[in-house]
Amino acid sequence: MKLQLIRNATLRLQYAGAELLLDPMLSEAGSSPPIINTANNRRNPLVPLPAAYESEVLPDAVIITHLHNDHWDEAARQAIPHETAILCQPGDETAIAEAGFSHVTPIQETASFRGISIRRFGGQHGTGDIGKMMGQVSGFLLTAEGEPSIYIAGDTIWCSEVEEALDGYHPDVTVVNAGGARFIEGDPITMDTADIANVCRHAPYTKVVAVHMDAINHCYTTRADLRKYLEAEGLQQQVLIPEDGEWLDLSAE
Repeated sequence: MKLQLIRNATLRLQYAGAELLLDPMLSEAGSSPPIINTANNRRNPLVPLPAAYESEVLPDAVIITHLHNDHWDEAARQAIPHETAILCQPGDETAIAEAGFSHVTPIQETASFRGISIRRFGGQHGTGDIGKMMGQVSGFLLTAEGEPSIYIAGDTIWCSEVEEALDGYHPDVTVVNAGGARFIEGDPITMDTADIANVCRHAPYTKVVAVHMDAINHCYTTRADLRKYLEAEGLQQQVLIPEDGEWLDLSAE
């Protein structure tokens, strides 16, 4: 298994012979307005796609955890061939099909793709009224013969749904969306440093890959912040924090 962080939550995953693309945000830097009701007005994405991004590589399937613009944007809808298999959470399939995609599969609980078993889990994209406003989000656990299991938690804070995935399936690798994204008021809507520490302590058997940092204007936890926090907590050996464009070979994890 090889995993490339492209930018934000956009991942390229080579798994069980399949080329998978997750949560594609492919727009040019600064092409979208700032997230509203946040503490700065920087335009999104904050950074360009990395030079290591290979736009000519076509995925066998795209997995979309939810439809927020930093996970599925207009640039992605234009760049990805419309006959590509799209796997998503239930409720999102209509909007994806209306964008012209003809092979859309909503995953209620489980699905399979070319020998890969996929199981969906819920998440909490924030707390209270803000969490309700942010809507349904999902994470996906992938397993295949001869491959490490990988859980992509999606846009969620530390919550019972994440605990359920970890406790029930003990994934070898867990990808968390860090950044501590938040609005002017309210709690974070993605994992902050303390949430990632909770994942590490709750599931010491899993290798954590932290992404979703330094790319969107309301994500205030940076890679540098996270590294400093993990070192202070003695957890730095459990967490990989890739740069944009970086490949991780996780076959032996």
